[in-house]
Amino acid sequence: MSVKIRLQRHGKKGKPFFHIVVADSRARRDGRFIEKLGTYNPITNPATIELNVDSAVQWLNNGAQPTDTARAILSYKGALYKKHLQGGVAKGAFDEAEAEKRFNAWVDAKDSKVQGKVDGLATAKADAKKAALEAEVKVNEARVAAVAQAEADAKAAEEAANAPAEEVVAEATEGEAPAAETEENTEA
Repeated sequence: MSVKIRLQRHGKKGKPFFHIVVADSRARRDGRFIEKLGTYNPITNPATIELNVDSAVQWLNNGAQPTDTARAILSYKGALYKKHLQGGVAKGAFDEAEAEKRFNAWVDAKDSKVQGKVDGLATAKADAKKAALEAEVKVNEARVAAVAQAEADAKAAEEAANAPAEEVVAEATEGEAPAAETEENTEA
């Protein structure tokens, strides 16, 4: 019986969610499995992976072959590195305590990288939100200034319309009197 470590798809259309399982290679993709090792959610950023590393290493030592995607996930979580370190212990290159120390140091470094990415994404999101807010404030200020300018222009136009009408009427009454006088003077 050939045993594979592979992904089993769950979740609805467009929102995949995977279980990492050990299954017979002849079984259907979402069919029977021997053991569930963890979960993988590619929707989140960074992807959320929960994996029982010790159980995965045990299956790898027993000859289970991971698929390409499962191999990438096992490598990301350190299962392949832990298997490598156990091979070094078996050959006598170093002892079990040294292997655990190296694995824990690797896990800490990996966790700090992941946390750095999470922090970077949160910072970028906050910066984008702040920039959008500043842009919105500028647009609102421009809109308020445009409304104030339009009101000032309308008031000035209204004053200009009222003022010349009074001046025209005043000029017309003043202009008629001399014109009448000139007509009288020409008749005489």
